[in-house]
Amino acid sequence: MIELVATSERLRINEIFHSLQGEADAVGYPTVFVRLTGCPLRCQYCDTEYAFHEGRWLDLDAILDQVRSFDTQHVCVTGGEPLAQPNCRKLLARLCEDGFTVSLETSGAMDISGLDARVARVVDVKTPGSREADRNRIDNFGLLTQHDQLKFVICSREDFDWSKAFIQEHALSGRCQILFSPSYEQIAPALLADWILADRLPVRFQLQLHKVLWGDVPGK
Repeated sequence: MIELVATSERLRINEIFHSLQGEADAVGYPTVFVRLTGCPLRCQYCDTEYAFHEGRWLDLDAILDQVRSFDTQHVCVTGGEPLAQPNCRKLLARLCEDGFTVSLETSGAMDISGLDARVARVVDVKTPGSREADRNRIDNFGLLTQHDQLKFVICSREDFDWSKAFIQEHALSGRCQILFSPSYEQIAPALLADWILADRLPVRFQLQLHKVLWGDVPGK
């Protein structure tokens, strides 16, 4: 019976590591990252393809023990697509119960309802340049609060114009923070910044800090 309980509350984990948060509202904070294995999407710019299949099964207690060992307040659960594993929701709740400041990075293709309200949800909106724009789950937008963030990864001017229209179409301005990020090595950061300023767009420009510091290195 004990073995069955442990098995039912486990997750396949690609890696758990300590770094600086490179994106979203907690950028710059020392953070423990819990990267889950698996993702149903195949974005053309994905930088974590190694997380599609590689990983080991750990029960929730073992994951919590590893997170606590870093003695760090901020924890980010990411992937892959973490919500593809149902027990991710239990992990998020356990982390919150332990007093961590918890964020979730999700593709926007999975249902974000029913998560612990203390979790900051960083939700992607897939642009045409990602080649997965048809996977955006529109029902998620009505669930967003000021505690959450929407992230657009911009690959081209076409993506930028599409994103502007998408924000207007779905009345996203003011619902939560909106982040525009240049796709790494696909568009010059300064160019995206110029477009945002020229169009007086009420979004937050961001760079992937970890890429600036360490490049495209796993576990950083």
